[in-house]
Amino acid sequence: MGQIEDFRTFLRIVDQGSISKAADKMRIAKSAVSRRLSMLEARYDTILIDRTPGIWDLTEIGQELYQRAMRVVTEMDEIESDFVNTAANISGPLSVSVPREFGISFLNDALLAFKANYPEIQLTIDFDDRSVDLNRENYDFALRITSEMKQGANAVQIGTAGHHLYASPEYLISHTTPQCLKDLHNHNLLYFGHARRTVWQFDDNKGKSQKIAFQPYLNSNSGLFLLNATIQGLGISRLPSFIASKSVESGDLVKVLSNFTVPEWGIYLVHPEKRLLNRRMRLFSEMMAQACLQ
Repeated sequence: MGQIEDFRTFLRIVDQGSISKAADKMRIAKSAVSRRLSMLEARYDTILIDRTPGIWDLTEIGQELYQRAMRVVTEMDEIESDFVNTAANISGPLSVSVPREFGISFLNDALLAFKANYPEIQLTIDFDDRSVDLNRENYDFALRITSEMKQGANAVQIGTAGHHLYASPEYLISHTTPQCLKDLHNHNLLYFGHARRTVWQFDDNKGKSQKIAFQPYLNSNSGLFLLNATIQGLGISRLPSFIASKSVESGDLVKVLSNFTVPEWGIYLVHPEKRLLNRRMRLFSEMMAQACLQ
């Protein structure tokens, strides 16, 4: 039996939490599974699972081997899936972390369309704004929106996200429409984040950077909440276009000081280190890139 199958057996033992249960799943004798585990431990001259009476626990080396064997076996399975029968339906797991509001407000239709196009793919979408650890948490992709991607990241830029100032027509009727950044001091400014005082930075139409420091009228870590607050006339907010665009089209919001812009942020798909993109990942990347170009 080759090393890949030895790794596969070890993974099954760990996942089932016992040699006998692993043997049942694999439909082979318990003694055969136990012998393969012993041979694996002999090969590496170490104990991988502490099996003293009353104890069943991965050792530190066993935990490391489990993680690395998982990557090797998964990669081998993906090679088989990609090349053994390329005419077959594309199947297998695909786990993606997507920023909550971007995913729900903008990418929702594209995600559903991807699942409809490839129904055999076991798609898992986590709407989560935290920066997930791709290597430890077994995600295939994380979608990130940032002004600056870290060097060395395994990232592909698939789009850009613009930010603008917005207000409701009703708010601007009851307040003087600002003509310059200094005029914003006379307005209720709604801020994404938590701050007693903060700064917005813009580029004017000549590319010159300008700033305004202010005390927010309202703070929130939800862009959708700020969108609704702006529509209801609570003040002026700086929102990403993917959240505000539909409200602008419907007339619920208008741009304010449109000659001032925020440098565009990149939309990136990031994948784990030392991970080659399989067919599922490539197809997902292509479809999300198409959605972000619209």
